[in-house]
Amino acid sequence: MAIVSSSTSLIVDSVLWTLVAFSVVTWTLLAVKGVQNFRAGYQNKRYKQAFWAAPDLLSAAEINDFKGPAARVAQAGFNALRDADTPGQHDLEHSGERQDLLERSLRQQILKERRSLESGLAVLASIGSTSPFVGLFGTVWGIMHALTDIGRLGTASLEVVAGPIGEALVATGLGIAVAVPAVLAYNFFTRRLKLASGDLDDFAADLINLSRKVSFRNSRKPDVASSVVNIKKEAFA
Repeated sequence: MAIVSSSTSLIVDSVLWTLVAFSVVTWTLLAVKGVQNFRAGYQNKRYKQAFWAAPDLLSAAEINDFKGPAARVAQAGFNALRDADTPGQHDLEHSGERQDLLERSLRQQILKERRSLESGLAVLASIGSTSPFVGLFGTVWGIMHALTDIGRLGTASLEVVAGPIGEALVATGLGIAVAVPAVLAYNFFTRRLKLASGDLDDFAADLINLSRKVSFRNSRKPDVASSVVNIKKEAFA
């Protein structure tokens, strides 16, 4: 029976260390995703300010000093417009109407940005949903350990059952303690993902609206002094 007790204790310890590993992963992802979302929001804000401050769309296309999701979406759109307005493009990638090519390019880039912001969320969801059950498994195994000791010793005294039951309670509590931060972090970052995706969709719609009035064929950086139309007026004209 000593061998059985030893193997039982090893299983409970494995459950506890598994939950500790889940906790480390959760807090690591929380820190990484927090920095990622903060940086993306800050970069988007700076780029949009520069974009809307440009005198026209051709000037906005020359803005290359910014990074972030919005900047990459805009550059993908500008590249699509240049390709569509350049004669001699006859492959499947460039087939279709100008606006269709632009919308497809913007949609593909937004999906890439969404996948980047979405990375790690499946892990948080999995940890949040499975940690209580992992802890419950340790609890059940600890109770089985206690019942085995009772049957072996023929007594149900506190001295016999305190250790196994204590391990069981620790496993339950640790499972809940790991699950709660993971679920809260998943819900928070999912909400941030929806907001960021909505902002990119709105920005892409504005870019599509602006592109209807501008040709990128043989485009060069325009003379700012001669540009009197504000880009925001172009967007909502």
